[in-house]
Amino acid sequence: MHRHFRIKRFIVPLALTGLLFGTVSFSPVSSLWANQTMSVNAAAIQSDSLQEAFTAAAKEFGVSESILLSVSYNLTRWEHHNGEPSTSGGYGIMHLTDYEQGDLEESKGTAEPLNSLTGVTQDPGLHTLLAAAQLLQLNPDVLKSDPTQNIRGAAALLAQYAKETTGTVPSNPEDWYGAVVKYSGSTEASTALDFANLVYDTINQGAERQTTNGQAVRLSAQPLKHNDSTANSLQLQTRKQSDADCPNSISCHFVPAAYQQHSAAPGDYSNYDLADRPNFGPEIRYILIHDTEVSYDGTINIFQNPFSYVAAHYVVRSSDGDVTQMVNNKDVGWHAGNWYFNMHSIGVEHEGFAMEGASWYSEQLYRSSASLVKYLANKYNVPIDRAHIFGHEEVPGLSPSRQKSMHRDPGPFWDWEHYMELMGAPIHPSGGSQKLVTIKPHFQTNQPLLSDAPSQPSDFVYLYSSPSFEAPLLDDAATLGENKMNTLNWGDKAVTGQTFYLADRQGDWDAIWYGGQKAWFYDPNARNTVKSTGLIIKPKEGKATIPVYGGAYPEVSAYPSGIGPYILSPLQYKIQQGQEYVAFEKVKGDYYNAKVFTYDPYHDSKEVIGNEEYYRIQFNHRFAFVKASDVNIDTN
Repeated sequence: MHRHFRIKRFIVPLALTGLLFGTVSFSPVSSLWANQTMSVNAAAIQSDSLQEAFTAAAKEFGVSESILLSVSYNLTRWEHHNGEPSTSGGYGIMHLTDYEQGDLEESKGTAEPLNSLTGVTQDPGLHTLLAAAQLLQLNPDVLKSDPTQNIRGAAALLAQYAKETTGTVPSNPEDWYGAVVKYSGSTEASTALDFANLVYDTINQGAERQTTNGQAVRLSAQPLKHNDSTANSLQLQTRKQSDADCPNSISCHFVPAAYQQHSAAPGDYSNYDLADRPNFGPEIRYILIHDTEVSYDGTINIFQNPFSYVAAHYVVRSSDGDVTQMVNNKDVGWHAGNWYFNMHSIGVEHEGFAMEGASWYSEQLYRSSASLVKYLANKYNVPIDRAHIFGHEEVPGLSPSRQKSMHRDPGPFWDWEHYMELMGAPIHPSGGSQKLVTIKPHFQTNQPLLSDAPSQPSDFVYLYSSPSFEAPLLDDAATLGENKMNTLNWGDKAVTGQTFYLADRQGDWDAIWYGGQKAWFYDPNARNTVKSTGLIIKPKEGKATIPVYGGAYPEVSAYPSGIGPYILSPLQYKIQQGQEYVAFEKVKGDYYNAKVFTYDPYHDSKEVIGNEEYYRIQFNHRFAFVKASDVNIDTN
């Protein structure tokens, strides 16, 4: 049997210190497990102090204030992230970088000789924090912790870049284009120019938001062109046209993952299966979001190793959003840990660590990934919503034991709210039925308590066994015995974008059907949800309980001679009479029989399609399938 899974390491982050520009106060709780929402002591700060810091720094160094504001917005959305680094080593509101060689060594292990990293670690684009600190004659740690000094350092750096590209500090904002291109930190033409173009587009459109710590920042819209010639001296690299299946707006290239037979046995091979989707093989229905748990280059090395038994289709770099495609989308990558979802999905890996919550996924990574995924969704007719674009952690196992051991990335520190906005599909109320709710706590201000990580922006709400903070957190049959407040324990957490049937409401609490149980979460004034619509299923009359499954495979009689049937095992749950769940699609069971190394999938592989029909439902934190013959559609 193929090893369609991988092992990931998890890193426990360092504790966070207090928030910049003020103190954090939590609402009163009578239980350690209460789902908290961060609030800022408004009396301790001025809501316009950050805006004033931009104005002062722009004036001090002769930088266009709109340029300074837009650069920051497109790197961090004006968030300081408590002075903690992004996954690409960027600090503060201006994402000044300090990427250490030790960081690369730790994640690479022995996969790459140390001396091959020299050029990477000496790249000036990875050390802008030090350069900015030298210009200000300050300790770099000051620029990490003090947002005002962080902005000043970036302004000084932009002024230096402007002198290098134009010979002066320009008075016309249009002539700062080359400086912005260099500030991107990339020497890749498509990446650097795309960032600079985005900065100018944002100035033309304007931007306004309130930061996590209550700072109101505004960039007024103004018509502004850019002087492309100011970037001519930068000698940007232009890659040759590759075979990568990507939008033109991102830097993307193809590096093939290993596809190799290891012995005379035809079934002894790796790291993916050939197909010709969508012409031959399973339909592409989903796009799966992963994090790498190792570095970008380390991930590429793993997928090129023929004995890794794993390969996703794409890998996205944190520092600049660079993309490497490694498996053709027509082929079936081994990335989901569930063959049914492997069959029907494209996998996208993101450089980062699920448990390094103090470090944050970079804006460049989010934007590049969103451009890629939106392009793929449109090309392969995948709906751009959270039912079809979802995390590895939401994929079920194919058996009760696999349900327990499935992966838990990208984890609760992935900002689904922002990610969907970048794809032009924000999670908005859809009106209609009052029976369904979609989870949507505001990511930046939603900071629940955790036992193994500091409180920080997160994408989930805690689920309780009854409507009280004094009640126990929910137990899931697949996570029994785990600390319920552990970051990666998914059994008591409902995630942004997931939609459930509203089973009950008491005061400020809502209840949903979740994993065969009634699960309660705190939702005063519907601040953690939006109304939604969808197809609702429930057990047929006369069926006290019905089983749920981790895939949708054909009935035994559908398999032709010579192909052994895959018998689905029910998962460790039951749906009881009276419970209702949201269904996203009705499908016929299918199975892509691809078990041998081949150069011709049309000859050696076969798609088996049965008559048994299934509904895919949002069951708990993960999806599940129920047989259509076991359920009715709720038309009430």
